[in-house]
Amino acid sequence: MSALALLTGDAQTFLTKIWASQVHLHRADPDDLVGLLSLEDADRLLTSSAIRTPSIRLAKDGAIVPESSYTRGATVTGRPLTGLVDARKALALFDDGATVVFQGLHRFWPPLTTLIAELELELGHPCQVNAYLTPPGSQGFAVHSDSHDVFVFQTAGSKQWEVHGEDGAEEVLLEPGLSMYLPTGTPHAARAQESVSLHVTVGINQLTWRGLVERTLAAVVAGVTDEHLPAGYLDDPALLTGPLAERLQAVAEDLRRVDADAAVEAEIRRFLTSRPSRLPGGVTDVLALRAGIDDDTRLRRRPGHPCVLLGDDEQVQVLLGDRQLTVPAWTRPALEEIRTRSSFTVGDLADHLDVQSRKVLCRRLVREGLLEAVS
Repeated sequence: MSALALLTGDAQTFLTKIWASQVHLHRADPDDLVGLLSLEDADRLLTSSAIRTPSIRLAKDGAIVPESSYTRGATVTGRPLTGLVDARKALALFDDGATVVFQGLHRFWPPLTTLIAELELELGHPCQVNAYLTPPGSQGFAVHSDSHDVFVFQTAGSKQWEVHGEDGAEEVLLEPGLSMYLPTGTPHAARAQESVSLHVTVGINQLTWRGLVERTLAAVVAGVTDEHLPAGYLDDPALLTGPLAERLQAVAEDLRRVDADAAVEAEIRRFLTSRPSRLPGGVTDVLALRAGIDDDTRLRRRPGHPCVLLGDDEQVQVLLGDRQLTVPAWTRPALEEIRTRSSFTVGDLADHLDVQSRKVLCRRLVREGLLEAVS
């Protein structure tokens, strides 16, 4: 099941009818969502992981709790560390009604790292994850709205959500297995019920048409000379009017020559070479390469890693998420085979490459993080 289907039920219907327009609820198998971040996982992060700010913060009754009330310092090999969570102090604040907010979990919690990597490829928008651990009967934040779209899903306990729309406020009780989509700007608040609550929020830092147009126009505007405006224009605006009209006319002519296909390719390239590296199992892969690979070695695409092929008759650019790999064009058929298969053996590429070439290509793609060894 795709990441988007897990959160929405029907990914295609969501994207064509709901995306960015209305609140949406979906009930999934609770185990599928709880497994992404359980109450035990949150407990371990808070009390046993040496987590530091800003990866964690506390809030109570709509106010942020000062970091100094739950953090401490330490040293590692003589170098100071600050912002370490003092578990005893944090637990006391939690017991007193404070919500523990785990921030940026997509950067360090493997199940959510994978979910976000896959979701970003499906949506084409950068995503992030926070989680909220709230004691029974408590509320961390007052009614507010976010500047980005969000998915929220419950993994422990229940939380009563107050969601405001054009027709007034609606009450939604989130329990494990139920996920909710809130478009940008939807006012909301949530309160834990009789038991402890843990919910996960997936934020979608949406890319917009305005942003795309601005990035496309940037090169055109950069062609306008950066010389000083003439002195005296405050008394004689005509000193600006004619020259500005000439420059706008030149920009309009340059704009008509903009290649939309090239601009879209540049946008795709920008997105797919700016994602953070996600290399779980990388040590195993390094050891597999040291041991050597042959035609019987089984490999698979690393989950959440893109493999977009661009280029021409001479070379292919493989967009890998955080980088671009350039290879000869004659490797394209093999790359297409790799791109469309979930797993394969090196020997499966025999129709496209000779034995040495396919081993070299596969080693390179393992080293670059696109492929991983299957034990």
